[in-house]
Amino acid sequence: MGEYGWVLWVGLLCAVLGILFAAYLISYVLRMPAGTEEMQRISRAVQEGAMAYLSRQYRTIAVVGIIVAIALALALSWVTALGFLIGAFFSGLCGFIGMSVSTRANTRVAEAAKSGLDKGLGVAFKAGAVTGMMCVGLALLGVSGMYLAFQDVHALVGLGFGGSLIALFARIGGGIYTKSADVGADLVGKVEAGIPEDDPRNPATIADNVGDNVGDCAGMAADLFETYAVTAIGAMLLGYLIFHSQEYVIYPVLLGAIAIIASIIGVNFVRLGGNKDIMSALYKGVWVSAVLALIGFYFATVNLLGEATYFFAALVGVAATVVIMYITDYYTSTKFRPVRSISYASQSGHATNVITGLSVGMESSVPPTLTIVAGILAAFYIGGGGETGVYAIGIASMAMLSMTGMIVALDSYGPVTDNAGGIAEMSDLPSNVREITDALDAVGNTTKAVTKGYAIGSAALAAIVLFADYTTALKEQGANLIFQLNDPLVLAGLFIGGCVVFLFSALANGAVGRAAYAVVEEVRRQFREIAGIMEGTTKPEYGRCVDIVTKRALKEMVVPGLLPVVTTLLVGFLLGPLALGGMLIGVIVVGIFMACFQNNGGGAWDNAKKYIEEGMYGGKGSEAHAAAVTGDTVGDPLKDTAGPAINPVIKVVNVVALLIVPLVVFLVK
Repeated sequence: MGEYGWVLWVGLLCAVLGILFAAYLISYVLRMPAGTEEMQRISRAVQEGAMAYLSRQYRTIAVVGIIVAIALALALSWVTALGFLIGAFFSGLCGFIGMSVSTRANTRVAEAAKSGLDKGLGVAFKAGAVTGMMCVGLALLGVSGMYLAFQDVHALVGLGFGGSLIALFARIGGGIYTKSADVGADLVGKVEAGIPEDDPRNPATIADNVGDNVGDCAGMAADLFETYAVTAIGAMLLGYLIFHSQEYVIYPVLLGAIAIIASIIGVNFVRLGGNKDIMSALYKGVWVSAVLALIGFYFATVNLLGEATYFFAALVGVAATVVIMYITDYYTSTKFRPVRSISYASQSGHATNVITGLSVGMESSVPPTLTIVAGILAAFYIGGGGETGVYAIGIASMAMLSMTGMIVALDSYGPVTDNAGGIAEMSDLPSNVREITDALDAVGNTTKAVTKGYAIGSAALAAIVLFADYTTALKEQGANLIFQLNDPLVLAGLFIGGCVVFLFSALANGAVGRAAYAVVEEVRRQFREIAGIMEGTTKPEYGRCVDIVTKRALKEMVVPGLLPVVTTLLVGFLLGPLALGGMLIGVIVVGIFMACFQNNGGGAWDNAKKYIEEGMYGGKGSEAHAAAVTGDTVGDPLKDTAGPAINPVIKVVNVVALLIVPLVVFLVK
């Protein structure tokens, strides 16, 4: 590796430090008292259900993965196939470890809440930070380790594909699981039976708590692992294709290494201030990480590249992260106009709640997109335009993803606190404890929405980088093509790309509807046939609902998971590289809007319901509350199944296109 080999060793060292810090956090969380025997029993039920589902999901995905790995070895190279397997394994491992800790932390957070809000927050956030640090640690370990071993940036694309494919299936399967259980539990429990959320009399309540973990913990971990890895690989590939110089290839690795150290420090700054504002405490950690990372970025850029131009591109990426986070917070928090407008509209019925929610969701897609546009243009011109400007966009993307450790910690904090609230409710803890877990959970709902906004924003920038990699790779293969809108092939690809996003969303949302129907029928059956459930003298058959959603999620995830892969291959081999390039742009543009609309709209509906449950417009049991429950039910699959899964869809089509460039060009010639 010559004079720059030290950078990769620094990347490996910081990756290992991130993983070791995650191990320390695991030991800290598991040392906390786990509460009463009843609390531990409920926690074990959630843990067993979550791990059983995840192991079955991974066995199903492994079959697809082995077939794909063999195909890559035969069509491309064994190194690409090896990279695919490493990426797939690390992506799955990240979700497995994170979810294992989250399902053990839930009862410990409920127990810590007995000692006050500060203690509950500390345990919950550290549990979430395990997933965040494992995510960035394993991603940087895979990227820097594989490049150090093979010194071939093209081989890294296989690693990115492995992570992307696992993330896609994890997002879809986890999303179908969590929302079918949630919708089924709400429709019968809240609406028909009139019992509270997480009431132990609800047969679907354990499945609902399991779903929080497989969707928002394991799914998000795999998702942002692949986003981080793919963005780093895309930026490194641009450095190779544009500059043919090692320092520009490994510069993204150095940024990732610095950000891990900054995130480790930032985790320790998450603590309540005098105002007892939980969101401010969480954002404090993000701000500390961002500032420390930028200081490190400046010195690293000047020392490695000899001047600071690309530091300012990195600054653009971090700024875009912060702006998108606050935009998402505005559209999904109970403190601001959008959510309150949905709550207000609920007073006049179910239809007006849904109409207002749709309006908020559509509006919410515009500010993040304009932020991305501003980031692309700013980074491009900072880099001097042309190919160097495109590389600057790659660096902005990498800097944006450098915050992944802290952002994933915010997301994984959500299911931990959600489960803690459920355990507090089901084990009948005192009202003051439930008030604390409810406060932690209410913020967790917003942090999950903020994380999804961050994920799709970073996916959009990463996809622009991958598209630049695609066009540059075509030139390297001798195909000097020009993508023009008056070319029928390019236009055909654009429309097909848009179709992929809409069809994928339809399949994902439809799967939730079908699975939720089965849960609703089962919950109704138990209420009807098992005497004593409503009186609390007989326990429901929780395992029946867990089994139903597990089987349906595994069955329903296959077709939408294969859709982007198969469509990319068909367009590339049947219509050629021009149509394939058009398809990539179509998926990126339509995907950004659909993902933001579904993520933010669903989050706003959810918090509008919570705002009413806090006592506004009649509170729980009112007509407005019934309308808000309907809106929340409509928004659930949007924000937790289809919306976030569009993120890996965007990456999958771009990475697959990159992999098949030599084959597509060969067929054209």
